[in-house]
Amino acid sequence: QVQLVESGGGLVQPGGSLRLSCAASGVIFSSNVMGWYRQAPGKQRELVASLPSGGSANYAESVKGRFTISRGNAKNTVYLEMNSLRSEDTAVYYCRLQQAIGSYWGQGTQVTVSS
Repeated sequence: QVQLVESGGGLVQPGGSLRLSCAASGVIFSSNVMGWYRQAPGKQRELVASLPSGGSANYAESVKGRFTISRGNAKNTVYLEMNSLRSEDTAVYYCRLQQAIGSYWGQGTQVTVSS
């Protein structure tokens, strides 16, 4: 079993910053992809950023230059640094782990960008 626990969401003003964290536990293979997705009300879930172990990050066009995904020293953690936040970034953000034996999702954390 694999569990993902996200933290760091909240309410922030436009132009502000937030840092999301995701910690994975359980059977974690050294080769995997960890990433962040988001789902706004009435919209489909979409990829925000992903980072393969030992690979390069991939970003949605809408967040390039503003968001940064990174891995922690423990390798089973992933972070999303979000800067210059906009109202359209408001969504529930989900962490995802993909590995040979399956794909796993966190419970989600709400990010609201509003003045």
